[in-house]
Amino acid sequence: MITFIFIITTLIYLFLIGSFIYGFDKVEVFKISDLKPKTKFSVIVPFRNETENLPKLLASILQLNYPKSMFEIILVNDDSEDDSVQVINNFLQKRPFDCAQGDIRIIQNKRVTNSPKKDAINTAINIAHHDWIITTDADCTLPKYWLDTFDEFIQTNQPNCIVAPVSYSDSNSFLKRFQALDLLSLQGATIGGFGIKLPFLSNGANLAYRKSTFQSVNGFNGNDDIASGDDIFLLEKLKKADSKKVLYLKSNQAIVSTKPVINLSALIQQRLRWASKTSHNPNWFSKLVGLIVFLGNLTCIAILPILFLGYLKPRIAIALVVIKFSIDFLLLFKTARFFKQENVLFSYVWSCLIYPFFSVYIAVLSLFKPYQWKGRTFKK
Repeated sequence: MITFIFIITTLIYLFLIGSFIYGFDKVEVFKISDLKPKTKFSVIVPFRNETENLPKLLASILQLNYPKSMFEIILVNDDSEDDSVQVINNFLQKRPFDCAQGDIRIIQNKRVTNSPKKDAINTAINIAHHDWIITTDADCTLPKYWLDTFDEFIQTNQPNCIVAPVSYSDSNSFLKRFQALDLLSLQGATIGGFGIKLPFLSNGANLAYRKSTFQSVNGFNGNDDIASGDDIFLLEKLKKADSKKVLYLKSNQAIVSTKPVINLSALIQQRLRWASKTSHNPNWFSKLVGLIVFLGNLTCIAILPILFLGYLKPRIAIALVVIKFSIDFLLLFKTARFFKQENVLFSYVWSCLIYPFFSVYIAVLSLFKPYQWKGRTFKK
């Protein structure tokens, strides 16, 4: 009976990840073709205590290739307790933003809910000049042709919402490569979900949508009591409004880079925050994926004691582990190749041995433990 359960669980996991691999290939790579820019953007960046990260973000903004008259930057200060605002002002004084006056603004977040980030985005959207909103984070850097790619994708496909790729920029330690592999798996599942017409993930570090559509679905109303989830909850609302106009932008020129956390404690807090959204997500497929992935990782952990107790034959145990690690590697390989991060795959063997324990630990811990985010503590 135990053998049967383990085999069925592994086969279901194999089918799920296999469907993501199939879906990943179904989403075509988008390439820009030098169309004349037509779309005007409002780029929203909430920030809190980002003194270290803001200079790189601002430098990447200044390097954007898009016509300066066709986008604005709204930096939303979420009660920073450091010199973030001064850093921004100093940077702009030294390297003036070559735009018409008012195209880059620093505003104060207006807190009205339990979600500081959603409040910050709402505050900015209320004063945004343009219909197309793009959100990113203060610890990100933007590629040169970022807005050009969004513009041509909008002209070509006429979407209401665009989910776009995010990667880690640093992989010079095992912990950072571990995070990079984890994010690649999430990005692979994100793209694969779009490919099989069951999108369930998005990342607020690179997410675009029409202001008019955002307002038509009442924005974050209904989930603003949850601190995190400005991305996936909005994705569900926009899908419900018109799923055919919610698309994934699979382009290397649209990849936003962000920083991995610096230590294990911070990683646990980050993953607890991510996990806290799962139980509140109305998407049945998202919950099913979470359950299957949890059971798949739990099976990997349970194989050892079950094998030791003699309830599972060694050749079956080895076959099940090989199947899981192989299908995981195939999705990671495809995703890493798209993101041009094949180098992190050298840490796959050790990461795949650690990850089941880490994943199950986070899933269990998230059921009862609050998490910390930007110096604040939030309950699930």
